[in-house]
Amino acid sequence: MRRWPDLAAQTVARLLLVAIALIAATPLRLPPLAPETAVAPPGTRAMWLWERDDPRPVVDWATANGVRALFAYYDPRAGAADLARLRELRQLCDAAGIALDALGGEPAWTTEHPAALAWAQGAAATGLFHGLHMDVEPYLLPSWKTDQAALVPQFLTLLDQVSSATDLPLELDVPFWLPTVAVPDGGGNLADAVLARTDGVTVMSYRNTATGANSMVGVADDLLRRAGKVAKPVRLGAETQPLGDCAYCSFHGSTATQLHQTLAAVDSAAQRYPAFAGIAVHQYDTWITLTG
Repeated sequence: MRRWPDLAAQTVARLLLVAIALIAATPLRLPPLAPETAVAPPGTRAMWLWERDDPRPVVDWATANGVRALFAYYDPRAGAADLARLRELRQLCDAAGIALDALGGEPAWTTEHPAALAWAQGAAATGLFHGLHMDVEPYLLPSWKTDQAALVPQFLTLLDQVSSATDLPLELDVPFWLPTVAVPDGGGNLADAVLARTDGVTVMSYRNTATGANSMVGVADDLLRRAGKVAKPVRLGAETQPLGDCAYCSFHGSTATQLHQTLAAVDSAAQRYPAFAGIAVHQYDTWITLTG
């Protein structure tokens, strides 16, 4: 005859086994990670790819030059051939350990939000991209000079809508002077408002010197500090296209050695900023020509 304590112990053991089985059958749902950034090691690069170049040479070049993120232009009206090219690009990027982001943007998107949403949702639907990289530049609109107070809220609404339209992270190209633009009705400045609505930014710190006044690090200092306070990553942009109206804004005409040395100096100087996520080079076609 079994004693009561033995029966009680067995009952408890059975209940524990049932509980363990239920837990094992339930998908593990961890809370989301807290925002954090890690300073990019020297040599970390990203690259804009606006043209429909052959994927393999692009990825070979990117791999050889430390590119860890590739911003590839995506057209929501793309046909089968272009989508096939992007699929090949994604496969090659995956093999090389490069994140492929959808690149797109027009100043008109500032007010024409449906076009931006169609782009974002189309990019997400392909399943080819790790993130969205937008280059909108509302200050190129004629009305920026005459009615900036109206455009700024529309631009921020655009970011809210695109950010909510997909599950992909959103990164935005921004000018280094963004902190000088006020948000109407006491909303602070545009830099902080943009950082609050995006997962990261690439500062168009287009200068051909590394440090000091009017340099890549110098002009980006304010945004790097602001982003560090809110744990958002910041890439610094380097231009290689010819800019006739600003010779010191581009590395066009420099040698490969000069470019390499300057970007290495930026890497070194930017290590003190927690938000620093590396250097993005604009763009593939002129970068390869400069160093070729």
